[in-house]
Amino acid sequence: MGNNVPRFESGDGVTLLGGGALGEGDLSLSLSLAPRLVAADGGAATALAAGHMPEAVYGDMDSLADEARARIPADRVHAIPEQESTDFDKALRQIRAPVILAVGFTGARIDHELAVYHVLAARAASRCIVLGAEDMILHAPPRLMLDLPRGTRLSIFPLAPVTGRSRGLEWQIDGLRLDPLGRIGTSNRSTGAPVELTFDGPGALLILPRTELRAVFDAVAGASVWSRPAGVASL
Repeated sequence: MGNNVPRFESGDGVTLLGGGALGEGDLSLSLSLAPRLVAADGGAATALAAGHMPEAVYGDMDSLADEARARIPADRVHAIPEQESTDFDKALRQIRAPVILAVGFTGARIDHELAVYHVLAARAASRCIVLGAEDMILHAPPRLMLDLPRGTRLSIFPLAPVTGRSRGLEWQIDGLRLDPLGRIGTSNRSTGAPVELTFDGPGALLILPRTELRAVFDAVAGASVWSRPAGVASL
């Protein structure tokens, strides 16, 4: 899917903008950390309305009005017409960057938001952080080190069966089998010591307050990635 579409490669962080709900300051916050702007379909119109020209646009283009599309250089608009994947998936699989900050993908339709989390698991090799109104969510890499203030909420939500180990959490995950239909790991919290998470396979999503975005961004940028999918079929 989209094999003939050029990739967007960047040595800097990339802000991926969707057409969903966008909180005040979300785009400027994301661009301050990830200055390269890529849009998913209708997110291009949101970028233009905010005074930004996206460097690339990916999607099936069913949500991008002709007037907005005409304002974007044609060589930046990459239509991927297949309907087997979401626009978020289409864009994410074309971007190669140290970290991708995805904004405008939460807070609207619940089915669309769930599909975003599905893609995070299916595209486990992408270092992508999805920013919401209060929280951020990312796919856990094989190992992640975080410096978090004492009492910071850190939830682990499995989208596939997964095991791992932890340090610096009030309730450690060592010896537990996390499973979407069994034990999950929501509402854990940091003890104030450095948090270390190690997972034996992909499939775990991490949810933290967006107040800790800088710490998570830096940690994800230096983390290794999975070489195999989480066992979740792509859309």
